[in-house]
Amino acid sequence: MTKTVDEGFRVFHSRLTPNSGETEAAKNHRASIESCLKTNFEITRFFRSGSFGNGTSISGYSDVDYFASIPTKNLKRDSSLTLRQVRDTLNTRFPNTGVHVDTPAVVVPFGEGAEETTEVIPADLVDVTDQDFLIYEIADGSGGWMRTSPDAHNAYVANVHSEHNNKVKPLVRFLKAWKYYRDVPISSFYLEMWIARYALGEESILYSIDIERIFYSLANSNLAAMQDPTGISGFIYPCATEAKKTDALSKLNTALTRAQKARESEVAGKTAEAFYWWDLVFAYRFPSYG
Repeated sequence: MTKTVDEGFRVFHSRLTPNSGETEAAKNHRASIESCLKTNFEITRFFRSGSFGNGTSISGYSDVDYFASIPTKNLKRDSSLTLRQVRDTLNTRFPNTGVHVDTPAVVVPFGEGAEETTEVIPADLVDVTDQDFLIYEIADGSGGWMRTSPDAHNAYVANVHSEHNNKVKPLVRFLKAWKYYRDVPISSFYLEMWIARYALGEESILYSIDIERIFYSLANSNLAAMQDPTGISGFIYPCATEAKKTDALSKLNTALTRAQKARESEVAGKTAEAFYWWDLVFAYRFPSYG
């Protein structure tokens, strides 16, 4: 029974979390990919990153990301050439999967489900932080290389999550669910870092309040590029193109209006009406009232 909005979000989160079958499917192809890359590129580290790597994946929508640390001698100065080289190698090993480049990754779609799609991100180990987090360079989409550190970014989110009674990662999941369900072309990494930075300034998290506030902060900023709070990646951009940013802003403003109506209804004691508006925000996937 979901008699309160908070109960609705708790049930919703349980639905968003991948089940054991999805989690197992996400692991199935790791060994064969890693073996192929060791043979051809002498990789020194192969590790899971992204949503599945840090506990913010969405059931049915999140694919599996791996960083492949390749010795500098085996990389091209032009990162796009490295991506094509890795693509061709994986395509030879998995010829019937439809291997393709989606910068900064090479995508290997093993099956129809997102959890069976593996993204391999070629990376060059270039530095280490004062906290011993490894810094890599990955393809920047323009033939160059940009710095990033999955370990540092995951630690940043995990620390904020811990400081807020383990409510931040579910908050990230809710915003990612909106992104996927409403086909909003915003970077998942951008959302994750924006939400973690937002939560850092809050004393507590209440989902119905904070989702509306996050929508507001994103819209009020006009989806501005944000400085990486870890100081490693420089600016983090929300969308791949201006056209996608325009589309994202339109959907964001619609979501903000609906979230505001949901909050107004909840404050007025009109719980069923609040559920109606949250259901609209999440494309009719939110739990039913009652």
